[in-house]
Amino acid sequence: MKTLLRGIIAILMIYYLFILIYWMFVGFGRTQINNGFSYNLTPFSTIKQYFYYYDHFDPKIWIINIVGNIGVFIPFGIFGPYVLRLNVIKFIFTFILGITCLEFLQLVLKRGSFDVDDIILNTIGALIGFIIYKSVQRSLAKK
Repeated sequence: MKTLLRGIIAILMIYYLFILIYWMFVGFGRTQINNGFSYNLTPFSTIKQYFYYYDHFDPKIWIINIVGNIGVFIPFGIFGPYVLRLNVIKFIFTFILGITCLEFLQLVLKRGSFDVDDIILNTIGALIGFIIYKSVQRSLAKK
């Protein structure tokens, strides 16, 4: 039964990853950036702007960039450790490496920008998912 469940979750994770890649490279009206590369290498600079100047941003943009960048990776934090059987250190290392590669691809393909703040927010989302996964795992073990 556990093998079947792991297989089903692995299939869901693959489907979820395809959706993520679509969102990162095509979704939300992304078009190719033709005038150079767009990047932010300063941690928390974009995040600070969204909080300090929240009244200057359309709420939809704010939600997509802050809440969306966290929320969309919560499922990865739940599925990833279950399917790949990773502890928190290996999970975080693997996640940061993978999301950095995707951010770099956005830059190179000019389908978005490389933003270190996106990596930070995405990692927070994945960690929230990991905490949810571990909490559920512990509560099921007690039963």
